[in-house]
Amino acid sequence: MGTDINIPAPDVLTERSARVVSYAKLHRSAARRKAGTFLAEGFNAVDAAVATRRAQVLLATDEALDRYADLVHSAAAGGVEVLRISAGAADKLAETITSTGLFVVCDLVDVSMAEVLSSAPRLLAVPVEMTDPGNAGTLIRTADAMGADGVILAGDSVDPHNGKCVRSTAGSVFHVRIARERSISEVLAALRDAGVAICATAGDAELSLPDAGEVLAGPTAWLFGNEAHGLPDEILAQADHRISIPIHGRAESLNLAAAAAICLYASADATRVVDYPLS
Repeated sequence: MGTDINIPAPDVLTERSARVVSYAKLHRSAARRKAGTFLAEGFNAVDAAVATRRAQVLLATDEALDRYADLVHSAAAGGVEVLRISAGAADKLAETITSTGLFVVCDLVDVSMAEVLSSAPRLLAVPVEMTDPGNAGTLIRTADAMGADGVILAGDSVDPHNGKCVRSTAGSVFHVRIARERSISEVLAALRDAGVAICATAGDAELSLPDAGEVLAGPTAWLFGNEAHGLPDEILAQADHRISIPIHGRAESLNLAAAAAICLYASADATRVVDYPLS
């Protein structure tokens, strides 16, 4: 039972509790920056936050304490403060229609662009002016799955700590290094200085993706525009390589998530070392 877990007094925090009120404010970007923390919701996010030691406080209803007892015990054993909350408090903290009743307050995850580039990255995803949190979260999750060394959110982009963005990453926001840089020109210059080839998809491309293995075998950063407008022409023109994705059916184009997955997979595949058995 959740009540068997050793939770310090007060036993249950309600929606009127000062701490719940303060944590609910973390739905706003300005409040997150001021506090240096953000609020994440659901099992995947809480599990990843605990595993990567970014969790400060875990909040759970009695039902969630029962359902996720192993995770709660693991968090408590790792020094995470565990608090019981009422159903009303869960409703105040939740951004989803049906809440799991499980939340975590975490340290911010973003780092400087210099830190991302300091470790000689082989593969980076660079969303440019991506304002939709669901798309940004999906891209972060895809980058994590493809083994990317980091994600650099360039230009006027969404806050990666946005609740919908965090949920869309399914925990990957805690696994891959994420940087934010408002100046797109500084991002492009820093990538070149780090010896990273800048690639982007385009219809009038110099290369087709199946023929781009030599380019993709080296350090690569893929630029991705937002879903509505794609990459601005002036940014696309600054890519070192413009690469097309062949479409063999009758679809006019691919959506952002599909295109990003294909491009990042192609880069990951090009850099993979395969050991063949001796004959």
